[in-house]
Amino acid sequence: MSAIVALLLAWPGTAAAAADPLEGRLGQWPDWRLPAPLERPRGGDLLYPDWFAGPWQVQDSEGSRYAVRFRTRADGAVVGERAANAFAVGRAVLGEQLLAVQDDPADPNRQLARLAGDGLLDSRVVGRRSSAPGPDLFLADELSLQVLHRPGQPPRLSRVETLSRYERQADGSIGGLQRQAVYPSPEAGLQVAASASHSATLDLVPLPQSGNTPGMTDATAADQRG
Repeated sequence: MSAIVALLLAWPGTAAAAADPLEGRLGQWPDWRLPAPLERPRGGDLLYPDWFAGPWQVQDSEGSRYAVRFRTRADGAVVGERAANAFAVGRAVLGEQLLAVQDDPADPNRQLARLAGDGLLDSRVVGRRSSAPGPDLFLADELSLQVLHRPGQPPRLSRVETLSRYERQADGSIGGLQRQAVYPSPEAGLQVAASASHSATLDLVPLPQSGNTPGMTDATAADQRG
């Protein structure tokens, strides 16, 4: 559900970073095709570097502002608050059309979004790859299968690939780039070209640690209401 539009001409990095498959994928945009260099998630969540932990205020190049949070699990791994983060981003893009987002308690890679007009978007991550080519760099690519259900209409299937590149700045903020492609339904085959593409830059500024992150309360409440 990310809203994503900007241009990356060059990002600083090492020779090792340039050889990274995801850096190469970035260089191919917008001429993306499936299959992508991804693996099945195998039931696990996307893990982030330690420097992502905590709440953040996000400003994207389209002018949207929203808050997101990343938490440290009991095993020390850092993961995103998926439902709350998706709700925050979705509200910035869709406004009141997005009513709530829920995680599937049995699968960290599946979410259900309730939309106005009794719509339901079932989204499942079916492919993923991440890398940290440098101590201050992190890349993650996810391919999601999305099924949109609306009353009186047949389900509409699509596949969405979102590749994010993050770089930690000297002041502790994070600069990001997101590139996204939409592919036809799986019925069109496993080898297809993107039917639409979009890109944006992101600026993440750390927020004070507190029980309630600004902008997250409504998202959490909506998720709990189911």
